[in-house]
Amino acid sequence: MSDQNVRNAGFTPSGITAGSLGSSLMSQEARASGGGVPSGGATSTLQEMGARGTTHSSGYTSSGISGGSRASDTMSKEATAHGGGVPRGGTTSTVQSI
Repeated sequence: MSDQNVRNAGFTPSGITAGSLGSSLMSQEARASGGGVPSGGATSTLQEMGARGTTHSSGYTSSGISGGSRASDTMSKEATAHGGGVPRGGTTSTVQSI
């Protein structure tokens, strides 16, 4: 994953770009959670990375998730919460795909 991919998806230092993939993701996540975007979800994780430019240091890389990283921790927690597997469309899979 690159910082540019995150920015291209609409997650920037100045916020989420209107009409972008990020805007669509934020809308879907807000509807699914009853009106707000959950902390630690895909939107908030990607926006934090977009604002800081920290995709590689977070552990989401083009070759997968780095062991011992924030991404690895997120993946582990998400898998545990879902009975051992990372759900399609969850935080880990969404962030890694971008």
